[in-house]
Amino acid sequence: MILIDDTVISEDIADEYFVCDLTKCKGACCVEGDLGAPLEEAELAIIDRIQDEIRPFLSADGIAEIEKQGTYIREEDGDFSTPIIKGRECVYAIYDEKGYLKCGIEQAYFAGKTDFRKPISCHLYPIRIQKLAEYQAINYERWTICSDACSHGKELGVPVYKFLKDPLIRKFGTKWYAELEREIDERKLD
Repeated sequence: MILIDDTVISEDIADEYFVCDLTKCKGACCVEGDLGAPLEEAELAIIDRIQDEIRPFLSADGIAEIEKQGTYIREEDGDFSTPIIKGRECVYAIYDEKGYLKCGIEQAYFAGKTDFRKPISCHLYPIRIQKLAEYQAINYERWTICSDACSHGKELGVPVYKFLKDPLIRKFGTKWYAELEREIDERKLD
């Protein structure tokens, strides 16, 4: 384990390899599973605020489901997540011309319509954050739908923490990320 500030980081993020390969998975992480994307409480107001900006980037089914369920839902455990359509894809997911799922929020961001890229849980995937009493546990989540991303990352020699540099900096800051790199480099020397 690596300790930085209030985070406990699994060594898997340094030891495992990962690079998304949409040509293989086609965005399966936006549709697989039985819940939507986890949301932080601070993201709820943002998601409400950007609805008009992202609406043109969403599917008709996604819009209908948002009108029915709301812009986010509260799970039984009290956590928040994005709603899903008929037990399948996230309401914010859209299919592109190749049939790949992409994030409609992120497409609006790339088009300059919003300053919010997408939920941090999506941006950080396959890293998941678990809040503990005094710490945040940073773990690498293995999922069979991402096996091609693991192979692709290994072929390219890109560990999880390097693939996710931008979202890790977005979440924890540049100083934190520099410390993570230093800790990993020191560990390699030992």
